[in-house]
Amino acid sequence: MKVNTRLFGEIDIADDKIIEFPDGIIGFPDLTKFTLIYDKDEDQKSRSLMYLQSMDEPQFAMPVVMPNDIFPDYNPTINDDLLEDIGDLTPTNTYVLVTITVPQDITKMTVNLKGPFVINTDTLKGVQLMVEDDVSVKEPVYEVLKSRKAGKEA
Repeated sequence: MKVNTRLFGEIDIADDKIIEFPDGIIGFPDLTKFTLIYDKDEDQKSRSLMYLQSMDEPQFAMPVVMPNDIFPDYNPTINDDLLEDIGDLTPTNTYVLVTITVPQDITKMTVNLKGPFVINTDTLKGVQLMVEDDVSVKEPVYEVLKSRKAGKEA
């Protein structure tokens, strides 16, 4: 499938790379087909910033990250009924992403821990949901990332 995106120009995405969100995503119920765009030179374990690119609306892409890369203890409470449409989840086929907001002042960077995307990599189906835990929609991450980077360089 070819699509002319706002951020990445024209891209050609194989059908087996398209993730279906049967009910759309929060605020955009009509957007049901997405793909993940990332730097292919980074291995999956160290991949940081990715984009959830809509295949329905080429102008729409959201920056996303894996929350456990920033907050290793992130383990939200999710109502299992909300996951029924995406198939049986296991530790090996579950991929969780959260949106990241990077304003002009990067020290104000935040992630949305309240509304993660849960993707079943076997079925290529996903859902965005609101978790039951008392977590933030705008969790500051700049200092966490800065201290992690300093720790890796030491």
